[in-house]
Amino acid sequence: MAETLYQRLGGAERIAAIIDDALDRHAVNPVLAPRFRDKDLPRLKQLGTQFFCAGIGGPQQYEGRELRTAHAGMNINEQELLATMDDIVAALNGQAVGATEVSEVVAILYSLKGEVLRV
Repeated sequence: MAETLYQRLGGAERIAAIIDDALDRHAVNPVLAPRFRDKDLPRLKQLGTQFFCAGIGGPQQYEGRELRTAHAGMNINEQELLATMDDIVAALNGQAVGATEVSEVVAILYSLKGEVLRV
């Protein structure tokens, strides 16, 4: 049986490191930083790790709000979405994640576009 993306990324600990790195990048990214000022980054990291793990085959339960609800009214634009994806790819590369897995993550992120962009 083929390994899940969760397994191929190295499980919860390694995924948590990727999410931590990505959110740290978001917090200093000029396009995204204003959205992360005065936010509870440790809580966002916890929820991000849960969401990511649960969505790619891990045993975690996501305790946060539905994606569309969590982003409602934020008026996120395409530039911010791309900046977010760039930071996540940089975090994946920083953890020496393979190109196949990076491509799969990007495809998943892109598939969620309609849940986070303003409509």
